[in-house]
Amino acid sequence: MIPIDDPDDERLGDYRALTDLALRTRFEQPHGLFIAEGRQVVARALRAGYPMRSMLIDTKRAEQLAGLAAGVPCYTAGPEVLEAVTGFHVHRGALASFHRKPLPDPALILERSERLVLLEGINNHTNIGAIFRVAAGLGFDGVLLAPDCADPLYRRSVRVSMGEVFAVPYTYLDPWPGGLERIRDAGFTLIGLSPSSGAIDLRRVDAADRRRPALMFGAEGPGLTAAALEACDRTVVIPMHAGVDSLNVAAAASVACWELSQAAPRD
Repeated sequence: MIPIDDPDDERLGDYRALTDLALRTRFEQPHGLFIAEGRQVVARALRAGYPMRSMLIDTKRAEQLAGLAAGVPCYTAGPEVLEAVTGFHVHRGALASFHRKPLPDPALILERSERLVLLEGINNHTNIGAIFRVAAGLGFDGVLLAPDCADPLYRRSVRVSMGEVFAVPYTYLDPWPGGLERIRDAGFTLIGLSPSSGAIDLRRVDAADRRRPALMFGAEGPGLTAAALEACDRTVVIPMHAGVDSLNVAAAASVACWELSQAAPRD
């Protein structure tokens, strides 16, 4: 364990200004790293095979948490130093910097999956993390993202997913939406969530289309683009009540993934 009492210590560069999205976007991916927060999430990243670079731990919790940092620097600091470095109160007591792993080719995910989630234009990190947790919990095998989606390994996405971003294989599909044809060719049914005219009730999706569904979600507000909808085999809608027009995209993903994990439609 290496005590740190100066927030400007250059050894803490990986952890600086964690609340500055623009800065972290420019820093993390080009340097091939990401930040995990909290004991459980750090442990899941390790189990998933991500190599740790270092840890930064609240001094009061150092004895409890330092064992996670075998073989790498484990910096300890008080709450004031942690907040000055990161930009927020680190109430979970532990941060760790990890090396990223190369993303798989989409073909590998298509080969190993029976159910997929596809995301277009979703750049809210909380929604990205929540959708990964839904995919993991409801039996979907992989996530394919359009190039304009947010980074699943951004700290907030990782935290909201409770580390499930490490459990669900994902990659970016480029070109988009031209690459969607690869998914259909692999035997999946492209099913877009949209309240557009002609969409059928989600509960009425027939058994054949449930065998290998590729459920596609767009950003809140604009939804799926016209080009993405054109590529779909089916468009479906979640029935709404009381004049509510739609659900948050993560909530919609929960409903749709659960429904299409069932083998047959319901009355």
